[in-house]
Amino acid sequence: MFKLTIQGETKEYKNNVVLKDLIKDPNKQYFIALVNNRLRELSYEVSYDAEISFLDTTNQEAIFTYEASLRYLLSMAFHKLYPSLTFKFNYSISRTTFCHILDIEDSTKVRDIMGKLKKEMIRLIKEDIPIERIEMSNKEAIEFYKKHGYQDKIDIIQYRPEDTVHFYRCGSYLNYMYNLMVPSTGYLENFELRFYSPGFLLQYPRAEEQGNIPKFEDAPIYGRTLRDANRWATRIDANTIAKMNEHASSDSMVEFVHMNESKHNQMIAEIGKKILDDHDNIRLIAIAGPSSSGKTTFSTRLRIELMTLGLKPTMISLDDYYLDRDQIQPDANGKVDLEHINTLDIELFNQNMLDLIDGKVVDIPHFDFMEKRRSGYKKVKISPESPIIIEGIHALNEELTTLIPKHQKFKIFISPQLQINIDNHNPIGITSLRLLRRIVRDRKFRNSPASKTIAMWPSVREGEFKWIYPHQEGADYIFNSGLAYEFCVMKKYALDTLMEIPRDSEHFITANRLIKFLKYFKDISDEVVPCSSLLREFIGGSCFEV
Repeated sequence: MFKLTIQGETKEYKNNVVLKDLIKDPNKQYFIALVNNRLRELSYEVSYDAEISFLDTTNQEAIFTYEASLRYLLSMAFHKLYPSLTFKFNYSISRTTFCHILDIEDSTKVRDIMGKLKKEMIRLIKEDIPIERIEMSNKEAIEFYKKHGYQDKIDIIQYRPEDTVHFYRCGSYLNYMYNLMVPSTGYLENFELRFYSPGFLLQYPRAEEQGNIPKFEDAPIYGRTLRDANRWATRIDANTIAKMNEHASSDSMVEFVHMNESKHNQMIAEIGKKILDDHDNIRLIAIAGPSSSGKTTFSTRLRIELMTLGLKPTMISLDDYYLDRDQIQPDANGKVDLEHINTLDIELFNQNMLDLIDGKVVDIPHFDFMEKRRSGYKKVKISPESPIIIEGIHALNEELTTLIPKHQKFKIFISPQLQINIDNHNPIGITSLRLLRRIVRDRKFRNSPASKTIAMWPSVREGEFKWIYPHQEGADYIFNSGLAYEFCVMKKYALDTLMEIPRDSEHFITANRLIKFLKYFKDISDEVVPCSSLLREFIGGSCFEV
């Protein structure tokens, strides 16, 4: 006999129980389960005392399962209809997954293929075919991949520390998506395919949208940055983990590191030239981006670049314009949102910036974060050759700088946009890179464990969707702060602190998900990372550290 507790109700069982058989709702609204704080597929059998929670698409872990299962389903449709075509997935704009058919460039053909794939996916969903987990040895997996021409999957398996691979079988189709899966194709009704040249987008539910598919919002500027990142990764032969590891193992590894650093130098020089060419108009340079994008180091390097061009930039901290804590009004629930734009003294900031641009002497406030109030002022005056640099969560928000004409502002959105895959069917999320950066930085500079960083991450993401991403398309330049080699450097820092999280921790699931792909990367010594690199902001050793 064993006891199962589901939503506070405890029952005794004599025989093994399959998780999906415990779900009373027949509408397939749950996609995965927590069993004693371990993620389990709904096909998992329980034979021991356990607390069980079933997760729907309002839960982020269920979304990871759902999206990976959708990629599996789409790959299966490709295999049935177009077995000779090679295709690749990458995460893309408007919270979607981009599918690029590598063999076809003709837009009409791509749209025709997309339409037939969607019909096939719907057919497979209606058939509700079981998706079963099976185990193969690495040797058997390689033979299977050879038979089907999956060289990208053969390349990565040599770096797998385990001796076996967990495949998923659906009818006669086999594939491995590096993730847990739904029990059958019938669970995947909620999706859309949308043509987006040169390929198409796979839209799926999102937890932050309460399990709904987000309204599609085109982002041509951001999308162009992703395409540029993809071309760059292909050009330097670093668009998969296996290719990246070849660089890490070669004698030219130092050259590869500096090639990536040179790319950053070129982009910063390009921004500098744009500002110099219009310096008679541009007086305010605004920099914003999501957490762990490298904003601090980037701002410093841009300031130095502008100085070499004869300009004299002045840095103004938005943090000094916080209102005293007792002046901040709580929301309807009585909570104070410190990321809200109304926590800043917008009126004073606007007037200060306008007066500085007009050549006046301005009293700039100083905010004391220990006392949570303004503690004094300093007098500042700038010359016509001194553009003002501001950096912060609201820097691109027009509401912050309403008194400054648009032609006097140059807006920069910064974020790492690495386009790197485990294999063609399994991309690595950009958000995972930023979370790893923050975990490493918090441990290095704040002696804060990974569990604390992971606990804060949902709140961080909520603020990004609310205050940062809506303004990225208004940027004059998007700076890709990703470095192709950085996973290889951060691995040793991240693994140590991630592996400190015990299995019974509520944050073990996230930590384990990060470990699963991080373990495939080969190490690169941080000795080869220049002291001026943006990566130094996270691993330490920056020449800009005070």
